[in-house]
Amino acid sequence: MKVSVVYALPHEQLRIALDVADGTTVEGAIQHSGVLDRFQEIDLVVNKVGVYAKLVPLDQPLRDGDRVEIYRPLQRRRDARAVEEKKARIRARKEGREG
Repeated sequence: MKVSVVYALPHEQLRIALDVADGTTVEGAIQHSGVLDRFQEIDLVVNKVGVYAKLVPLDQPLRDGDRVEIYRPLQRRRDARAVEEKKARIRARKEGREG
């Protein structure tokens, strides 16, 4: 059966087409694709996975034509001013309760 494994970085997108046996799981397809060797930062304990944008467990069997997606954590850009404002609100709330 034919499936694909995809992994996207900000400036690089990888799509690997595979021919796997019936009953292959999401994890099996990821292992077979070689993407874990190419991208050391992927940790299947941390990274969520899905099939066509729907989160699925690693042991889910695949169907012909499925697209396995490995999701990476998005980097949140922290605004220094917003962080300081939040800390100030927390301090004010604590002082209000204590006083």
